[in-house]
Amino acid sequence: MTQATEEFFAALPSHAPAVLRAPVTGTLQIDLASGNRTEHWLVRLSPGAATVERSRGPADAVWSSSADLFERLVTGRAQAVSAVLRNESTFRGNVMLFLVFRRFFPTPPGVRDPRETAREQAGRA
Repeated sequence: MTQATEEFFAALPSHAPAVLRAPVTGTLQIDLASGNRTEHWLVRLSPGAATVERSRGPADAVWSSSADLFERLVTGRAQAVSAVLRNESTFRGNVMLFLVFRRFFPTPPGVRDPRETAREQAGRA
């Protein structure tokens, strides 16, 4: 597992209060494949809180991805929904958990909030 992925999962609980504002509760199992080895992460989500453990378990949803793709996701070089739509990763179960979880991923490098751009344009006018 890459250091970026390890750091992402370690920081997840501290980011949860800002990210998990919606009233969504459930458990997401994330399976990351690398060669013939698969690592499992179990993420329990609730409003304002997240817990992470390295294990399999009963889950409301399962997201399977390559470890390489997941590293690109946690570094902002790929987008989760696009990866699923392109069949680069698979998802089954409660789709709301996936849609909420993807908010933990950073935006791609160089992307700016359109509201900030609009404020700059309005300030120049």
